[in-house]
Amino acid sequence: MANAKTISQFKSKLSGGGARPNLFEVTIPSFPAGITGSPWNSSDEGELFKFMCKSAALPASNVAPIDVPFRGRILKVAGDRTFDVWTVTVINDENFKLRTAFDRWMNGLSKLSDNTGITNPTSYMANAYVQQLGRGEKADSTDNNGGAGGQHSVLRTYKFFDVFPTNISAIDLSYDSSDTIEDFTVEFQVQYWTVGDTTSSASGSTVPTPGTGEVEIK
Repeated sequence: MANAKTISQFKSKLSGGGARPNLFEVTIPSFPAGITGSPWNSSDEGELFKFMCKSAALPASNVAPIDVPFRGRILKVAGDRTFDVWTVTVINDENFKLRTAFDRWMNGLSKLSDNTGITNPTSYMANAYVQQLGRGEKADSTDNNGGAGGQHSVLRTYKFFDVFPTNISAIDLSYDSSDTIEDFTVEFQVQYWTVGDTTSSASGSTVPTPGTGEVEIK
């Protein structure tokens, strides 16, 4: 028989009150060098993306099975790892800065007019980061500011290596749309990702330090 559990026991196991899906930050430190004329050469667009990226996802982990038949039964053994398409949703403002930046990135891959593009993958790929944030300054939700707030702990950092966009969604226009702001989605192909487990402060929206606390998932 299973022992009955109390709500107080459950409370003691729920660290930090639970991770919140609306506390996150997505960072693309710079667009590829091969995308000439990109507005991302200045730092203000990089800062803008941290605010305007309104949704993303922590990556799934996939290892396909290999079925090996044996005398009427199937032995399942581990196969190859695959990486899902990574999708972000971006708020569109009247400057169209981020929409223009992604359009130029895609145009560098394959030009609209003549189907030419950058041939060196290093020149059109970039790294990206997703940070899961906590509600306090430390991962255990303890706030050194005496409850004043102003800082978030970084619970976990995912680094996506050598990403590039393969789809920028349409922006639907309609007279029927009111009380809403335009947004669009961008789908990225991902070579692989690593996981960082850190409790450093996330005040000031700094870019994660590569290699800090990272553990490669092989």
